[in-house]
Amino acid sequence: MITPEDIEALLHNSGNVLSQDGSKIGSIGQIYADDETGSPDWVTVKTGLFGTSESFVPLEGARIDGNDVVVPYDKDLVKDAPRVDVDGHLEPAEEDRLYTHYQLSGGTRTYTDATTGHEAGTAGTGTRRYEDEDAAGTVGHDTSGPTTDDAMTRSEERLNVGTEKQATGRARLRKYITTENVTQTVPVQHEEVRIEREPITDANRGDALKGADISEEEHEVILHEERPVIEKETVPVERVRLNKETVTDETTVDEEVRKEHIDTHGVDDTRR
Repeated sequence: MITPEDIEALLHNSGNVLSQDGSKIGSIGQIYADDETGSPDWVTVKTGLFGTSESFVPLEGARIDGNDVVVPYDKDLVKDAPRVDVDGHLEPAEEDRLYTHYQLSGGTRTYTDATTGHEAGTAGTGTRRYEDEDAAGTVGHDTSGPTTDDAMTRSEERLNVGTEKQATGRARLRKYITTENVTQTVPVQHEEVRIEREPITDANRGDALKGADISEEEHEVILHEERPVIEKETVPVERVRLNKETVTDETTVDEEVRKEHIDTHGVDDTRR
């Protein structure tokens, strides 16, 4: 039994329709499903020169062999099937003609009962091409998952660049002591002995005759000199503090972003 899950592979893997003995009848064209139940019931076979003609074959009794569908009919029976327009929908009258050709239930089957799938002698809505709409009325179907709606969402990554503040270093003030030599010239004075001789005159004769006439005497003079006196004092010379300022630079960000693209296959893009 062929299920809706099998249809995805059959439609997209370019399989063939084979007869019971393995002979190729033609390539798979389209698959038609019941309007009510959604079960696949018909497959079209592309025959003729370059596959320009399509014939309907019932999927009842068919089986899957890899990417191919094996039907219990020979090639001549399929090629002689009534010609029905491949317009996306099979009317009950068209189904009757096909079932009569394949000798299935006297050509009276239609598809109306969602529980039994087939009910003889009841007017029905026929079948529709599997690719046209799903059971919910959506055009097309997802091949990679359940059908959502009639459109495919294309997404892309956008690069949103912001900034964050991070600690990059630490600055501190530290005071330490160094020693250096300071050379400074300071004027200093000192006393020296200078001998002065003066002749005896009437003015100094009295001072000269004081004392003994002849004697031994000593006379001394204390000499003085200036020496540098070093004194140190500590004085404040400046105040130092840490402060911060904000500098604005430009940084180039190079990053890869992903984008989804949608290609069309089997669609005439020039048609409007």
